[in-house]
Amino acid sequence: MVGSWHNALLLGLETINQILAAGIAITAFSLLLYALTFNLRDRVARSFAMILLCVVVVFAGEAIGSTVGVDWQIDFWLRFQWIGILFLPPAYLHFSDALLSTTGKPSRGRRRWLVRVTYLFSFIAVLLIPFSDWMGPMVLDSGPAPYLKRTLATEAFTLYYAVAMLLSWFNFIRAYQRTITATGRRRMAYLLIGATAPALGSFPYLMFGSGLVSQFPLVFWALSFLSNLLVGGLVIVMAYAVAFFGVAWPDRVVKSRLFKWLMRGPVTACLVLSLTTLTRRAGAVAGFPYTAMVPIVMVASILLFEYLITLFAPLWERWLFFGKERGDINLLRSLEDRLLTQDDLRQFVENVLAAVCDRLQSSSAFVAALNGAGMEMVVQVGRDRLSEDEDASQEIFHVVSQNIEVDYLFAWNGYYLIPLRELAEEGNEDEHLLGVLGVVKPAGEELDDEQISALITLSQRVALALQDRKLQQKLFLSLHALQPQVELIQRLRAAARYDGSAVLLGDTDLPPGDLVQWVKEALTHYWGGPKLTESPLLQLQVVQGALKEHDGNSANALRAILRQAIEEVKPEGERRFTGEWILYNILEMKFMEGRKVREIAMRLAMSEADLYRKQRVAIEAVTRAIMEMEEQVREEIAHP
Repeated sequence: MVGSWHNALLLGLETINQILAAGIAITAFSLLLYALTFNLRDRVARSFAMILLCVVVVFAGEAIGSTVGVDWQIDFWLRFQWIGILFLPPAYLHFSDALLSTTGKPSRGRRRWLVRVTYLFSFIAVLLIPFSDWMGPMVLDSGPAPYLKRTLATEAFTLYYAVAMLLSWFNFIRAYQRTITATGRRRMAYLLIGATAPALGSFPYLMFGSGLVSQFPLVFWALSFLSNLLVGGLVIVMAYAVAFFGVAWPDRVVKSRLFKWLMRGPVTACLVLSLTTLTRRAGAVAGFPYTAMVPIVMVASILLFEYLITLFAPLWERWLFFGKERGDINLLRSLEDRLLTQDDLRQFVENVLAAVCDRLQSSSAFVAALNGAGMEMVVQVGRDRLSEDEDASQEIFHVVSQNIEVDYLFAWNGYYLIPLRELAEEGNEDEHLLGVLGVVKPAGEELDDEQISALITLSQRVALALQDRKLQQKLFLSLHALQPQVELIQRLRAAARYDGSAVLLGDTDLPPGDLVQWVKEALTHYWGGPKLTESPLLQLQVVQGALKEHDGNSANALRAILRQAIEEVKPEGERRFTGEWILYNILEMKFMEGRKVREIAMRLAMSEADLYRKQRVAIEAVTRAIMEMEEQVREEIAHP
């Protein structure tokens, strides 16, 4: 009786260890994809990706090798595991060197060469894996699991493994000591704790061949279970700490994104694998080697887990990640769901115009919106083709401008026209013109009071939609101007945790004030003047490189670079006078065409104060484009 319980316990522990090994391989592979997707440009993340690749190889080999029954296949997967084990020491040295460099202690050559030598040594060792003299022959009947017999070479590797890990830990501790901020030290501590994962993960393989394994198999499987459990958790801890390197996202975004990735990837995959494996093993015990419940459990568990994640993820994120900023985050997220896009506006206006035509029994109606150049046709319904007349919108603009004081509607050329105005705010009686709603007069009929009231109500609905869209365009323009500065601050905030002084005092992508001023002065004298011909911008490499194309004329070369930078600000498509074209239109009309500020403000339908603010944003965008061109030229010179 005791023997049967002992065997059942051994079988249960072995099955659990197989599931855990597969789960670790799945988790490591998922985190490897995460690193390759989101922060591959960072050196710390790249070196950590190598560690994850080693973990995937080790535990994938263990999971697959424990399920095959042919000797040569078992031998193949045992040797396959050693590929990951052999590359773990250089991968950890590489990772620790990258981490120490991030804290402001770059290698002066010794650490870099040590990493290269260990990679070379491991590569040579991998080439020798097929030879039994190096790794030893396979042993099948001398322990709880097959293993490769220990040799003098494997004993030497164990010593090499220990030395490499000690050196890595020495670098980890130095990196921790050099980190000043509380957040940085906390995440460095996570890395120190997670760095024990390889030692724990390789523990079972280094024990094979010892007397303890053969005499106490139950102890071995229990220790392996604890080891695998800790390795899976520690790998996630390390991945969490590394996820913050090389990204400019706020912490809440990194946490939320990693959390979703783990829940939808490894957590779901491991739970599905566990349930299907247990279902298959239970069927085998009951005398059914294959049961139809396996695919049923697999599909049902996938759907159930994905449903639960979708259902509860907003709650988890709200309580775990957002904290006191919950209200602001929810407001921004709701803005995305409630945003009135151009297509949404068009659909809404079409519905209103259809209601207008139905209520008045009219054949056609249209809505035209005011922009800097006059009236722009937004939507037209019915049989009338007013939009095909190129001069119609300008004529409508002049007619509405002459009848701006009309409270309701007036007749013009077979149409009823209703000016669409902004709804006046409390304390402000000014109403700015937004556009016009026009409807073809019904044949031989005059509008009664009820029809006029309905028409005015519907026109107010259109005016509200146009006003909301106008406010949104102003918001987008402000966000567009704010984005580079916010991105810079987030990048500096993320990097300064580990090497604050070097990062905060280093070069940034924010245009320096002097450079912005030089660009503004050069644009002011774009067509000639001392601020162009004597501009400090002439010393830029990108301008010097353009001299050959302009016969050595420095003013023409700088003028061409300025023009090219302005074109970088230009949106795609045909030029229009809508919100996304404001920056380009200001640059074009102010500096290229030389128009007056008041004339530009009137044409773009904005105040002069707002125009000056937008002009500053436009000049900063041109400066940023010139900086990018300069950086590209310098890089080409440095690496021809």
